[in-house]
Amino acid sequence: MSPKSAAALLFVLVMVMAKAQTDTTKIKSYADQVMVRINLDTNIEKYVYTEGPEDKGIEMSYAINNKTRASVSIDYRIISATVSFTPNFLPDNNDNELKGSSSYADFRFRFFPKKFIQTVYYKNVKGFYLENMKDFFPEWREGIDPYLQFPDLRIQSFGGSTAYVLKNDFSLKSIYTQGEWQKQSRGSWVPFVDYDLSIFRDILNGQKSKETQYSFGANIGYFYNWVLGAKKRVNIAPNVSLGFGGMFSSSWDIRGDGTKFNKENTQYLTFRFATGLHIGYNTDRILFGGKFNVNASAYNEKSDQTVQNNNLYGLLYIGYRFPPPKVVERNYDKIQKKIPVL
Repeated sequence: MSPKSAAALLFVLVMVMAKAQTDTTKIKSYADQVMVRINLDTNIEKYVYTEGPEDKGIEMSYAINNKTRASVSIDYRIISATVSFTPNFLPDNNDNELKGSSSYADFRFRFFPKKFIQTVYYKNVKGFYLENMKDFFPEWREGIDPYLQFPDLRIQSFGGSTAYVLKNDFSLKSIYTQGEWQKQSRGSWVPFVDYDLSIFRDILNGQKSKETQYSFGANIGYFYNWVLGAKKRVNIAPNVSLGFGGMFSSSWDIRGDGTKFNKENTQYLTFRFATGLHIGYNTDRILFGGKFNVNASAYNEKSDQTVQNNNLYGLLYIGYRFPPPKVVERNYDKIQKKIPVL
C-alpha cells in the first residue's frame, strides 16, 4: 500500500469514528499529581534523496544506526519534560562495526495553557550510513560487509509547534502525556503550526560543508480517543495530519582557513504527513501503554530531485502518579501568581 493510500484509509477511519462521538465526554485531570514515566523507544531516522523518474531514478537512503533508547518523563500541572539517552548495555545497541556509531539526543518540553499545546525541542543526530548498499554495490553482503559510513554527518534541530484543540471536551493531553484521562470516546480537529531550524554539518574527504534550513508549516490534524472497557480504563487513539510549508536553505563549503565558498541560497515548498496510534491502560496511580508514530516530509530540490525525511517512532512506557512534595507545590504556586499562564 502506498503512503497516499494509507493516509486516505486512516483518514476515512477517523472520520467514521468522529461521526460516532457523543457530546457527553468527561475529562479527569491529574494536574495536581506528579507523574513519572520510564520509556523505551526506538527511532528510525532516514534521509532519502531521489534523482530521476520514480520508477527509474537513483535513490540514496541515509539512516542512523538505530538504537533502543531509554527516557524519563516528569509531568506536573501544565509542564511536561523528557530527557532521553542511549544505553549501550542493550543487545541491539552494539552493531557499530557494520553500521558505524550514531548518537541521538532529544530534549522536548510541552506546555498546556488552556486549549493550546506548545512544544519546543532540541534534537542532535550524528553518524549515518548508506542503507541501500545493494543498489550501488551488487557484490555487497548483508551482515558480513560494512556499510558505507558518514561518521561526521551531524544534524542539529531547534524547533517547536503550537496547536489548538477545537473541541472543549476533547483531551489531547491524555494522548500526548497521559496528564489527563478521557472517560468517553471523543475526537477533535487540531490545527497547528510548526517551525524549525536545522543545521547540517559534514566532513567528506577532508572537505567541510555546512547547510542551514529554516522551515515552517501550517497543518491540520484529526485525533480520536476511543475509550473501552467496563471501567473505561483502556484507550485506542489514532491520528492523522497533513500540512504544507516553506523552507529556506543556505549552504556552503568551508576552506581550511575558515572562508566560505560555493555558497547557495534556495527556497522550497514542503509537504508533510503524519499518522500515529496510541494504546494505553490507566488508573489513578499506575499507567502503561505504547505508541507508534510516522512523520514524513518532502521537497523537490529540482524538477527531478526529491528529498524526503522519514521518521518512524515506537515507544513503550510505564508510569506512576503521586502527590507533589509540599516544597514543589508551594514554589509552583508562587511562580503561577507571577506568570498566570502557568
